[in-house]
Amino acid sequence: MRRKCALLALLAALLLTGLAGRAARQDGRDTGGISFAVMGDTGSGDERQFATARRMARQREQTPYDFVLMLGDNIYNGGDPRLLKPRFEEPYRPLIDAGVKFYAVLGNHDVQKGTESQINYPHFNMGGRRYYSFGKGGGLIDFFGLDTNLMTGEQLEWFEKGLKESKAPWKIVFCHHSLYTSARMHDTEVGLLARLEPLLTRYQVNVVFSGHSHVYERLKPQKGVHYITEGASGKLMKGNLDRRSPLTAAGNDQINSFLVVRVDEDEMKVRAIGSDGSLIDSATIKREQE
Repeated sequence: MRRKCALLALLAALLLTGLAGRAARQDGRDTGGISFAVMGDTGSGDERQFATARRMARQREQTPYDFVLMLGDNIYNGGDPRLLKPRFEEPYRPLIDAGVKFYAVLGNHDVQKGTESQINYPHFNMGGRRYYSFGKGGGLIDFFGLDTNLMTGEQLEWFEKGLKESKAPWKIVFCHHSLYTSARMHDTEVGLLARLEPLLTRYQVNVVFSGHSHVYERLKPQKGVHYITEGASGKLMKGNLDRRSPLTAAGNDQINSFLVVRVDEDEMKVRAIGSDGSLIDSATIKREQE
């Protein structure tokens, strides 16, 4: 009798465990988190770009990621579509062949000659649009790719609508121009900041990734939003960071770099990796609970 009761108790426990697991899965959220890479200002076609691309492929063997955010200036100079193969497909061939997806936005060089070719280029996953959004992790993250070259009223309306409707715990923006920067190469984009910052703060965007300045910089949070510049994945401007800036939490202007990011329900871990494999910076961003 006691053996029968024990067996029934075990079966009940297994049933409850199975139901709990099924309930956890039905919400569609990957509780294991999401990993991705970030690169910007890549399309130089020179050895620095190829070295960073090789390091990205090797890094993925240690810390797997499934997709890459591209922060613009994907093809220098001018976005010439004839250079898509030598300056994108060739350096990132190991990642492409491994099934890694790339999500691009347009940089100021891209729009000179390459707008139509890039927004319709299958590997960039822009779907024929200058700005777009997508989700990952079954509702864990909503990404918003903006065209900061031409911030029209239509784009702002689309952006606000998407933010308002998003139920994701994490809202991440990626674009080309840095809204805040300590790099001497480009000033803070005051006009863009005035138009975008109210939306970023009102709808609690967590992180903004951008390029444009050819450095790596993680800024101190501004009005609750974290800004990270990664514009050194192909190009690099040594000595360009203003080391006296009160904005900077961490930065590097001495080596080409890319980011590896891991996001779970409550926190984001960001690592900046040099083209030589060195760890440039590491930070944990906690999600503010509503």
